[in-house]
Amino acid sequence: MMGCTQDQTMDEAHRLAEEHLIIDAHIDLPYRLTRLPEDVSQETFGGDFDYPKAAAGGLNAPFMSIYIPPARQDVPGSAKLLADSLIDVVEEIVEHAPDKFAIATHSSELLAHKNNGLISLPLGMENGAPVGSIEDLEHFFERGIRYITLTHGRDNHICDSSYDSTRTWGGLSPFGEKVVDHMNRLGIIIDISHLTDSTIAQVLRRTQAPVLATHSSARHFTPGWERNLSDELIRSTAAKGGVVMIGFGASFISNEYRERNDALAGAIEAYLEENNINLRTEEGVRYRESQRKSNPIGTLSEVVDHIDHIVGLVGIDHVGLGSDYDGVTGLPEGLQDASTYPNLIAELIRRGYSEEDIAKILGDNALRVWKEVEKVASNYVPRTESDTNEET
Repeated sequence: MMGCTQDQTMDEAHRLAEEHLIIDAHIDLPYRLTRLPEDVSQETFGGDFDYPKAAAGGLNAPFMSIYIPPARQDVPGSAKLLADSLIDVVEEIVEHAPDKFAIATHSSELLAHKNNGLISLPLGMENGAPVGSIEDLEHFFERGIRYITLTHGRDNHICDSSYDSTRTWGGLSPFGEKVVDHMNRLGIIIDISHLTDSTIAQVLRRTQAPVLATHSSARHFTPGWERNLSDELIRSTAAKGGVVMIGFGASFISNEYRERNDALAGAIEAYLEENNINLRTEEGVRYRESQRKSNPIGTLSEVVDHIDHIVGLVGIDHVGLGSDYDGVTGLPEGLQDASTYPNLIAELIRRGYSEEDIAKILGDNALRVWKEVEKVASNYVPRTESDTNEET
């Protein structure tokens, strides 16, 4: 596409978005709908994702985040209750619009749904707090959960969180080790986003299957921020066959943008409080969205810099997309909702990525991981005592 005009590049980007599978590993729609329910089969005013936006962007498989706030860990049974209710929300979306959406529980369904004109809604649980036992893990697998982010903003009973300085376990808890093993056995992808460095290292040593970082970026651009992955961990993840899914949120891009993002979120909250406006009302949601969309933070080009960095470190096979739409405040210019994937593709074209490379970034890499996780489950061999001894 060298020497092409901007219009020709965008035409090519739209073609690639339409023809290739686009997997976004992390969209927080279900929890967003608990604040203000909307019919996402139609255009919505609240948030970044709905059917018209996704269709315009070529998005085929947005993983629906079953997000469990850390505070739910403090009330027995509360986390599991919320998880089940959020899965119900996704099921209701599909029941309401079966001509537009379908839940996907197997990797093979993504292309099948695409060919039938449906957007797949695979399920990922963000925070393993609802998993209090191996029986819980099996319950959520039966309900369709296909990845689990082991923790979120605080240490839990499974492992340590990068946002928590307590470092309760120094990595995985003894129960967390069992969770990793049984996720391999069942065919649930392990998500290493939100984990401490030591936890990620332990997961990578223990797991028999590749992992995803469903919404993380390169710490190279955010020095000192453990939420993004260090070069060492990116290399270790790739060595295991895993994929780092780049987040679009301002906080992932740079430390400066994280500060601006926090300021924007604080200003929105202060305005709503001062004017006695509830965020869970249409007025509150419309105000928040107007501020988010009129105050972009960062640029699309800087997001693609993260992709370039990871490709430079470990090659094209280990990077993908995990926007964190509906889960962040600030988004960069050009990537502010689910209609904008062609903008990102156009930038990849301009930087010289081939169609094959772009297809890998858009979805093929993540699909490969899911297939491999299923393969490991179908041939699962339990760990032995010698395996454990070798780790220590």
